[in-house]
Amino acid sequence: MSFFKKLKDKFTTQSDNVTEKFRDGLEKTRTSFSTKMNDLVKNYLKVDEEFFEELEELLISADVGVATVMDLIDVLKDEARARNIKDTEALQSVISEKLAELLHKEEDNSLNIQEDELTVFLFVGVNGVGKTTTIGKLAHKFKKENKKVLLAAGDTFRAGAIEQLDVWGERVGVDVVKHQAGSDPAAVVFDAVQSAKSRKADILLCDTAGRLQNKVNLMNELEKVKRVIQREIPNAPHEVILVLDATTGQNAMSQAKQFSQSTDVSGIALTKLDGTAKGGIVLAIRHELDIPVKLVGLGEQMDDLQEFDADTFVYGLFSSIIEEDVEKEE
Repeated sequence: MSFFKKLKDKFTTQSDNVTEKFRDGLEKTRTSFSTKMNDLVKNYLKVDEEFFEELEELLISADVGVATVMDLIDVLKDEARARNIKDTEALQSVISEKLAELLHKEEDNSLNIQEDELTVFLFVGVNGVGKTTTIGKLAHKFKKENKKVLLAAGDTFRAGAIEQLDVWGERVGVDVVKHQAGSDPAAVVFDAVQSAKSRKADILLCDTAGRLQNKVNLMNELEKVKRVIQREIPNAPHEVILVLDATTGQNAMSQAKQFSQSTDVSGIALTKLDGTAKGGIVLAIRHELDIPVKLVGLGEQMDDLQEFDADTFVYGLFSSIIEEDVEKEE
């Protein structure tokens, strides 16, 4: 049984709300990718160098990333030779299969939740990527799981950041630890840790500044916040989540590289995937960076932040191609 047949069978028998969210959230990328791929296959009947050059451009335009695309094209050329594939239609399912393999890395992309003790999340990232919204939606997710959640308004520099987190706290029904604008972020987080301990909270989600006068200042500030947390809870923060905006494409990759060089990022939350046709950025991140994608934003609703699952993502991204391929197989 082929990889696609197994995937189709899995999601036909196990159709659920999460699968639908991935399908709907990735619609722009799927439609764009499928249309361009079908056009490419029609225009080039045989597998040759010119076909691979066009495929290269198609994948780069989907923000799969230049380094990832070059590696993938080499793999596809080898595969075409090994399987003696001459026509482009026969190669179409192999392309999707190899893209899918990029997402199936050995790394653990589940959230590091501490059982029966406080779990501390630190959220980092530049302004405007959806950091505060991601925190609010994750608080909602944990609250639905009957966890006691507390928020820390550690972004004391951006105008309106404290108020924005406050609004999310009210919407979700969780308390927010905050100081005045311009306060020391480390002091806010210290108070939040003390409060979380005294209230026997399960989850503490800490917002941080996305911008200071320069990058060095920002990274120093983040390190200071981390030290304060570690003094109180030696093995914390349990997750340092870098929030990236999928619609910014390769700029998001650049941010990921900068932050991962300066702070210990344990996972990525990729927001606004539903708003772009360039969902290939997930493939680039998985292939080129040693950081797992742990959360994906697939829409505006409170429940649209989902934990990343490679199989569900592949099905959401390639469902139309998968279904066509399986029909031919049957």
